[in-house]
Amino acid sequence: MEPTPEQSPHHAYPDHWEADVVLRDGGTARVRPITTDDAERLVSFYEQVSDESKYYRFFAPYPRLSARDVHRFTHHDYVDRVGLAVTVGGEFIATVRYDRIDDRGRPASAPADEAEVAFLVQDAHQGRGVASALLEHIAAVARERGIRRFAAEVLPANNKMIKVFRDAGFTQQRSFEDGSVHLTLDLEPTAESLAVQRAREQRAEARSVQRLLAPGSVAVIGVGRAPGGVGRTVLRNLLGSGFTGRTYAVNTSFADDLGTVEGVPAHRSVGGIGEQVDLAVVAVPADRVPEVVADCGEHGVQGIVVLSAGYAERGAEGRERQRELVRQARSYGMRIIGPNAFGIINTSESVRLNASLAPESPKAGRIGLFTQSGAIGIALLSGLHRRGAGLSAFISAGNRADVSGNDFLQYWYEDQGTDVALLYLESLGNPRKFTRLARRTAAVKPVVVVKGARHNGTNPPGHAVPVSRIPDATVSALMRQAGVIRVDTVTEMVDVGLLLAGQPLPDGPRVAILGNSESLGLLTYDACLAEGLRPRPPRDLTTEASPRDFRRALAEALADRTCDAVIVTAIPWVGENGEALTGEGEVLAAALREAATTGPAKPVAVVHVEMGGLAQALAAATSTANQPGPADRPGPHPAAAAPQARTSSPAASAATPPGRSGAGAATDSADTTDSADATDGTRPSAGRIPAYPAAERAVRALAEVVKYAQWRRHAAAPGKVPEFLDETIDEHATAGLIETLLGPDPDPRGRPLTHDEARELLAGYGVPVRPALPAPDPEAAVAAAAELGYPVALKTTAPHLRHRADLGGVRLDLVNENALRRAYDELTELLGTPAELRPVVQAMVPRGVDTVVRASIDAAAGAVLSFGLAGAPSELLGDTAHRLVPATDRDVAELIRSIRAAPVLFGWRGAAPADTAALEELLLRVSRLVDDHPEVVSVALEPVVVATQGLTVLGATVRLAPPPARSDLGPRRLPSY
Repeated sequence: MEPTPEQSPHHAYPDHWEADVVLRDGGTARVRPITTDDAERLVSFYEQVSDESKYYRFFAPYPRLSARDVHRFTHHDYVDRVGLAVTVGGEFIATVRYDRIDDRGRPASAPADEAEVAFLVQDAHQGRGVASALLEHIAAVARERGIRRFAAEVLPANNKMIKVFRDAGFTQQRSFEDGSVHLTLDLEPTAESLAVQRAREQRAEARSVQRLLAPGSVAVIGVGRAPGGVGRTVLRNLLGSGFTGRTYAVNTSFADDLGTVEGVPAHRSVGGIGEQVDLAVVAVPADRVPEVVADCGEHGVQGIVVLSAGYAERGAEGRERQRELVRQARSYGMRIIGPNAFGIINTSESVRLNASLAPESPKAGRIGLFTQSGAIGIALLSGLHRRGAGLSAFISAGNRADVSGNDFLQYWYEDQGTDVALLYLESLGNPRKFTRLARRTAAVKPVVVVKGARHNGTNPPGHAVPVSRIPDATVSALMRQAGVIRVDTVTEMVDVGLLLAGQPLPDGPRVAILGNSESLGLLTYDACLAEGLRPRPPRDLTTEASPRDFRRALAEALADRTCDAVIVTAIPWVGENGEALTGEGEVLAAALREAATTGPAKPVAVVHVEMGGLAQALAAATSTANQPGPADRPGPHPAAAAPQARTSSPAASAATPPGRSGAGAATDSADTTDSADATDGTRPSAGRIPAYPAAERAVRALAEVVKYAQWRRHAAAPGKVPEFLDETIDEHATAGLIETLLGPDPDPRGRPLTHDEARELLAGYGVPVRPALPAPDPEAAVAAAAELGYPVALKTTAPHLRHRADLGGVRLDLVNENALRRAYDELTELLGTPAELRPVVQAMVPRGVDTVVRASIDAAAGAVLSFGLAGAPSELLGDTAHRLVPATDRDVAELIRSIRAAPVLFGWRGAAPADTAALEELLLRVSRLVDDHPEVVSVALEPVVVATQGLTVLGATVRLAPPPARSDLGPRRLPSY
């Protein structure tokens, strides 16, 4: 008896096709291959499909499936016949199937590359984006099996299915034949199909977060019968926040006759509530969580916050318990925050949700805060509250087994109630996706990140995500490229967040400094220079300056076209008896706030030393109406007209992203003020003026905001890859060469190329490498020099001496045979035998700056392009810059200018400038190579000698390997760790 397709080793069950997906409404579902065990599920599913949907599928009345149909639709070879199902709670809600066909439409096998495809979605789940998600997954399966086109027959009245195909973004053809619409889809991904996929992903994941943050009802599961305990604490916090929805207390130990707890209905299970529950907060021991999740899932709960500990932070057993928790919740269509979470808060007036262990809800504001640590979350909440800042939302995700920072970036991108996103991260589960989402979000609102666990090469306990070996310096550079403001401490995060939330973005790095302390002004001036800002000489108002003088000086600085930001420094006034005067802080705050309110829109920060009440007064809410100050309002500086006003929020000046207003929709808040109409060229309103207890903190925050504002301006006009590269690159021939070099059965670990192989490969992309002829003995060296022509260089290529001229392994400018022989003898006498040294001879090239160009592929972050100067000093100092591939002309220009030693390339100390245009072109070519051919897993060009005209690549190492999987280019799927 021949084996069935399911038994054949060639067609084993493809478990890598299984995936959890987020649907349009924010719920989750599972996509998996259909097996022979699914007969009953298929029949049950079909019985729940309407007659109209059945008609659209089979073009005729088809009330039930025959036994033959069931066998056909559940038996697949997973190559020429494939069926996928979408399940929720273990039951089918949709199916898709393809059958490979030949050019006449008959069943076929490879090499036929076309397949007929058909979908069926249960009516109750139509409109949730199920068919669109299924199309992405079945198309990816088909491409994997060598199918390049889908053919589909659709009745003209089936508009929903026609729209699914039309909106997918694939290249397609349509015709009308025999009463039906004939569609042919080219399955090769296009820029449009990828954009469609990512837009759907954004909407779905944002909606899934909104369902968690804006529930209509909440059940706290694990509420103790007596006061105290985690569950009872969360319930009290929920009630104390004034939650606008319905609240329930749940505990299996409640007595049957217990009616209420803390004034809310008490029940023994979610099922016993008898009403829809949107969000469940779980505070029970870990071993009881599965039964709670099942209770929630079977009764329509949309999401759960798991506060319970005892998961991946406890080792291998806990890690498996965590994986099972995620699988179970997703099987019911639910998303999870946690486990080991601190909770979530939404301050929107329409929600007022505090489902956390934080005893007090923060004030409403425009800052969104995500943290992977409960302890850090507590510290940040306290710090922001102390400095008067308000939040739109707070999330402490604990082990972030499901919902992560990426999901909240999707949400905050379109949430009109959030102007600034702050994230404390200890691990990046999907760095490729994070940088993509961060870049898009940062283009419309600031993203500030603190990255913990930077240097230990492992993930914190509880974070069951792949460990990336990419150096922290590279991570920081890639975040900068994506527009992320990367800071080192949570204190810096608060400092930067306050400035961004309350003040407009600066137009440049020019800073005016004014205050009543010459010494404090000089400290601020020095700090500005250290941070790369361009400060004007401090203006000393003297210790006799009154609030009126401060207000007038600030108004003049804001009106001055030669400054982009203002830092005010202040020390206490001292009375005649030598004691500091009380109450002056509030008066000064009012004066500064009035000047900032009526002046042009430029960021203002205050540095104060022991000024009682100043910081609190500056943090107080302001009104859009002009407040009376302690003195007459000064007019604008007579020498300069005020520039056009801008809004006080950096996000408000950006193009509004697509989508609705999120759950944290804009409401009256105590953190910033709504803009009022302005007709006099001044700023419409002033947000909070942040105050700092040290000059260095204020300046560092301002410097980060200046760099971000510059990035925003550049992001508005992104770079491009010059078209002339296409004329000098042979992508097809290089692909053929790579296939030959890897062979029919490549080693998964890859292989390094020889010098000649690397030269041939790089030549296909217009990167010539100078030949290096081996010199195993003096005679061979002389013959090589004769072939290349004098003068020549003799150098070793042994791994321990490669690129180490400081160890004496290189001899330059050898002008004749005698010099060459003498150098050969010196090398072998000092450093070892020719067999150990592996000497080579190269022709001399024009003098220039020695540089290094590298590109490598990190499995998590993707391809990274790196640049630095050659030599031990640069390596010791870590003076290397990085950019993600593919790099644009702007990326490579910034790359070579971002290293600290960049002045060497631009005529340092009177030297002739190097040909940076040629260097930028080389970087673009290397970027194209690794982007076009993911099999090129590493390239190192060292040294690259950049002369005043042109450059020369003297050494090259290339490594090839089978390309790593690109999860970011496949169909949408939730991570599974």
